[in-house]
Amino acid sequence: MLRRKFLALASTAASATALAACAGTSSTDPQGGKDKGGDDKVTELTWWSNHPGTSKDIEKEIISRFEKENPDIKVNLVDTGKNYEEAAQKFNAALTGQDLPDVVVLSDVWWHNFAINGQIANVDELAEEASIDLSTYVQPLYEDYNYDGGHFALPFARSTPLFYYNKDAWKKAGLPDRGPKSWDEMDEWAKKLADADPKMKPFGWGDAVDYLGWIFQGPLWSKGGAYSDAWDLKFTDDKTIKAVEWLKDITDEKKGYSYVGNDMAMEFGTGRAAATVLSTGDLAGLTDTAKFELGTAFLPNPKGDGACPTGGAGLAIPSGISKNRQLAAIKLIDFITNEENTCYWSQNVGYMPVRSSAVENEDQKKFMEDNPNFETAIKQLPETRPQDNARVFLPGADQEIGGAFEKVVTNRDDVTKVLTDLEKTLQSIYDNQVKPVINK
Repeated sequence: MLRRKFLALASTAASATALAACAGTSSTDPQGGKDKGGDDKVTELTWWSNHPGTSKDIEKEIISRFEKENPDIKVNLVDTGKNYEEAAQKFNAALTGQDLPDVVVLSDVWWHNFAINGQIANVDELAEEASIDLSTYVQPLYEDYNYDGGHFALPFARSTPLFYYNKDAWKKAGLPDRGPKSWDEMDEWAKKLADADPKMKPFGWGDAVDYLGWIFQGPLWSKGGAYSDAWDLKFTDDKTIKAVEWLKDITDEKKGYSYVGNDMAMEFGTGRAAATVLSTGDLAGLTDTAKFELGTAFLPNPKGDGACPTGGAGLAIPSGISKNRQLAAIKLIDFITNEENTCYWSQNVGYMPVRSSAVENEDQKKFMEDNPNFETAIKQLPETRPQDNARVFLPGADQEIGGAFEKVVTNRDDVTKVLTDLEKTLQSIYDNQVKPVINK
């Protein structure tokens, strides 16, 4: 199994458990149910999406563009739920029957699970047969989907966490117009923010459903901790424990300066918190709704060795549909993510463009000049590093990690005990569900 340069997001413990338990239930018989009009012609395609970053209208526009260029093909956009986990749960349930989509949105924490169980197709083989050039994708993003000598999804809604801050609150507290260089500096700035506006929390964290397990990777790395080193789990490492102790301290209701909320994009946008860490996918929405001057910055990275994960989702094709449908599906994905459409998607939702040629696109360059907040994620790419295996390659791990952090910050449970129990749980998932498959 090959790991490369980028990858983020997940949710619902029950869904995660159900998905892990059902892995491997895919039908292997090719389905031809939507090859309308004969064996060699597909006239209808179905795209399952959770509409990342509230992007449904943008997806509909891209579909209309595709149908205009391909008038013989209708594309059905199907809502798979409110987040990536509900999308994965719906797809997993469909694997037991005959009603599979042609294209499905899968997040960084789920594509691998479906790939190792043979439930999504190798897009390299399909692209070659369909004469599609995959070299135009941003290669580190493309390589995120590398497994067993092939690639099993293509980049679509790709993101990094960003440090978002309320510039009005920053000015009121007398802070420089930038993000903190380290989390220690944020600790210092929090006192000034609290003094300047006692009603506004200096910082807010999303909860487990709001991807705390993804977001906290950056602060954890910057403090020397990790979830894992390859498959060696690091939750009980002294530096990891110390970093989570810090999280517990700063979320203390009486003595801390931050809190955990269940919809940080909304809470930050309405002024409850002066700063937060959210996905680039939240940027367009916040730009439209925030009642203050919005600022974005890199995640604090004092050591300069990469303290920011990438994440988001790609587009995959089920292995259990007919070859005709698969070839039509890869052409649809190629269109959805072409230079024009990835620029349109990025400008209207906030995710990163996934084609290398997008940086030279005149419309995109002008947009970045006019909207510097959108350029932050692109500039931060050299500061990123691959996510730890423990989060992205163990089924259900993201929610296990986020849930453990909630026990610490909400229930005020003992950090060492919580992380020890977490490591035991994830080690069991690796030993029983992942290791037997990747070592075949």
